[in-house]
Amino acid sequence: MDETARQKMIEQYVHLVHYIVGRVTTSLPPSVEREDLVSAGIVGLIKAVDRYDPHRGVKFETYASQLIRGEVMESLRARDWAPRGLRRRSRELSATIATLQRELQRPPDDEEIAERMGLSLEQYHDLLSEISGTTILSLDEAFEMGVQADGETTAELMPAEVEDSPLDKLTRREQEAMLARAVNDLPDREKFVVSLYYQDGLSLREIGEVLGVTESRVCQIHTQAISRLRAALLDHL
Repeated sequence: MDETARQKMIEQYVHLVHYIVGRVTTSLPPSVEREDLVSAGIVGLIKAVDRYDPHRGVKFETYASQLIRGEVMESLRARDWAPRGLRRRSRELSATIATLQRELQRPPDDEEIAERMGLSLEQYHDLLSEISGTTILSLDEAFEMGVQADGETTAELMPAEVEDSPLDKLTRREQEAMLARAVNDLPDREKFVVSLYYQDGLSLREIGEVLGVTESRVCQIHTQAISRLRAALLDHL
């Protein structure tokens, strides 16, 4: 591809960067600079343009979105924007859910989780809102392993920089299968939110309109779903 065609392709798909950054920043604090994430996303888009192989049978938009999101997530991780106390509370929530899941042999409900954490239901919902940004990262990291909300894998879309060993491939397949099961085991409402957000590409506001609840409530449901997924992964370590 010559330089003129390369630049035209970057300009044609730059909207993907703004779309992905817009979705990621929905639950992040104002201190996170959107333009910094856009810059990182453009790096991902350029990599996609330079590396794309149409013979793999994958649409460019799908391939580019994976690389753009990966660069945006890496930028967020490098900035370590979330306070340590907030990360600790997020880990505590996932650990509490994992413990209750083992004890009850079913997904615990809001009231049970709140009671175990020594919180009122209102305080628990406030906690979900506070840690929502950390869980945005958590699920994106999980889905970078190659699992969509419907349990299908997307790892084959991303060419490995270094050829994986047979053990690495087996481990990744096991992780993908485990996460897919965890998604399918979510309570129906949480699984629906995860599916609409990650598979259908709806914003939290749009999901709220579908469910007839506020955007902040969708954010809480999403955060709880991701905390359950993290708990499921913790339970298999």
